[in-house]
Amino acid sequence: MKRRFPLIFLAAVALVLGGCAAPTLRSEVTAFHEWPAQLADKSFVFERGGAQDNDLEYRNYENLVRIELLRLGFSDATAAGKAALKVAMRYRVNDRDVRVIQPVVVSPGWGMPYYGPRWPYHYYDPFFYDPFWSGPPVVSYQESNYRLYRRELQIGITRAGDGKKLYDVTVTSEGQTPSLAAVMPYMVRSAFAEFPGKSGVPHQVEFEFTEKPAKGKAPQE
Repeated sequence: MKRRFPLIFLAAVALVLGGCAAPTLRSEVTAFHEWPAQLADKSFVFERGGAQDNDLEYRNYENLVRIELLRLGFSDATAAGKAALKVAMRYRVNDRDVRVIQPVVVSPGWGMPYYGPRWPYHYYDPFFYDPFWSGPPVVSYQESNYRLYRRELQIGITRAGDGKKLYDVTVTSEGQTPSLAAVMPYMVRSAFAEFPGKSGVPHQVEFEFTEKPAKGKAPQE
């Protein structure tokens, strides 16, 4: 006869196994565009404000955007001084405190007196492991408090000649990681994951959240 383990034990094992899954970063992406079907010249330069020229953080994120544009067949015209396209970027992060109260089921059989039958049953008998001998489960409530960060990235591509905007994408994500630098590589990659994509149709992009990549490098899948 097979031995039956307590339900609380099986639930704990499932929780542990589920916790081993790799964390992911999910972003909400919405792009509006009038991207030409044929664009012969895809050379670009970054359009910066005065403070951004000397902002090391901004330039690091700029490099991440550059990597994605080069991957898509664009060409960096910074050295040449003349480009067909201008790329602008903005980002911000806000935070708020979150309070969550959720029910927790506690088995009364653990850490409480045992009133089930013992004799003539032995430890290997299936009745010995019956969780219902200890009474019905008890529902308790657990409170958790944490800080949630909402990050937003916006990237626009315009024609240098007449200033017409061709592509405008907004990426938002929420999580408990306070470092914007840690999540920015994934958000930049999400911005161009389906370039140019369907205009005005929000979609989600999800990447496995691994260790922070090296400075100026795209994250590895």
